[in-house]
Amino acid sequence: MKLFQIFQVFPFFDRTVDKWATEARLLRWLTFLWLFAGLAVLFSASYPVADIAFKDGTLYFKYQLAWAAIGLLIFNVIVHLPLRFMLKISPVFLFIILAMLYATHIPGIGTTRNAATRWLSVGSSSFLLQPSELIKPFLILQAAQLFGNWSRTHWKVRFGWIFVFLLVLGGILMQPSLSVTALCGITLWLIALGAGLPSLQLLGTAALGTCVAIASATFREYQRRRIMSFLDPWQDQAGDGYQLVQSLMAIGSGGLWGTGFGLSQQKLFLPIQYTDFIFAVFAEEFGLFGAVCLLLLVMFYGTIGLAVTYKCKDPVVRLVALGSTSLIVVQSILNVGVATGVLPTTGLPFPFLSYGGSSTLSCLFIAGLLIRSAREMSAADVIQFAKSSVPRTKSDRHDPKTKRQDKIEVSPR
Repeated sequence: MKLFQIFQVFPFFDRTVDKWATEARLLRWLTFLWLFAGLAVLFSASYPVADIAFKDGTLYFKYQLAWAAIGLLIFNVIVHLPLRFMLKISPVFLFIILAMLYATHIPGIGTTRNAATRWLSVGSSSFLLQPSELIKPFLILQAAQLFGNWSRTHWKVRFGWIFVFLLVLGGILMQPSLSVTALCGITLWLIALGAGLPSLQLLGTAALGTCVAIASATFREYQRRRIMSFLDPWQDQAGDGYQLVQSLMAIGSGGLWGTGFGLSQQKLFLPIQYTDFIFAVFAEEFGLFGAVCLLLLVMFYGTIGLAVTYKCKDPVVRLVALGSTSLIVVQSILNVGVATGVLPTTGLPFPFLSYGGSSTLSCLFIAGLLIRSAREMSAADVIQFAKSSVPRTKSDRHDPKTKRQDKIEVSPR
């Protein structure tokens, strides 16, 4: 019996699942399906480059498997922790990771790869943490808490947290990472929209974000070149358009049914094929049919997440569900848009597919928040009973039978 209780720290041995809401169970199994399909795709996409670089084709797969195991343990903890507790501790972790985010800009602490300083080296250069990924779930929690209680929050507290959010976005933009900045900004904006903030404020914020993105592309030459090459990548196939051209060739080579698992040829030429352009490898090996199935999985995941958002009675829980759904789905869409040439080339991983320990931990954490929201969506509204018009005597006030019940709460499943 004790041995089985120990096994319950792993999500596959959780005996409480049968008592969960239907949406929570569906999201749980979809998360597992997405994660394990991603591990298989990563094995295929990363094998050639790992074999050439390290003489071990399974190296990236083994690292990802280890991160997935750690992430699943965190995921299992999150789905069992009350959101009230998570919201209480989220500011502490947000500030800790915010400090880590700015620490990447300190020489000797931050690690630079591909002209971007986004990582902290822990112990050795092979063990890297990416604060911009780890901060995402806590950004969702704090934004949900702020915007969900917007009308009851003092204006000084409002501006204080808005300033913190700007510090987060600014720190990510300085790395530089325009794509992750845009993703986090869009998520915050959608949470504010879901909270019902005034339209004028939302439109002003959207306009400001657009101006910042344009300014970033204007003053950073490599971002400007990416936009120009995105418009017509075939003009510079060996230069700025190389990544997108190879990605489009991979997707086109897949045809209707694909070349077969592990048989992609373009992954030998496509840069960063196991992270930013892993969708192109997937589309080549599984064809249009596989790509459509993957997109349907993302859409189904998002549909259930929005259904949870609609059913949540508590406004803060509703916004946690909305933010979690938005981030996972929007990030997937942006990655596919880059790989197919619909959007400019950016460094944004595909959730649960792309290689990266920090990304895997962050996505599983966010999935856990969404499932926890689904478990708490049946919590009832607090119902205030109208006061009786009949005056009570002094003795009635002390009689338990005549005491009025002020509110009713239904505990979550």
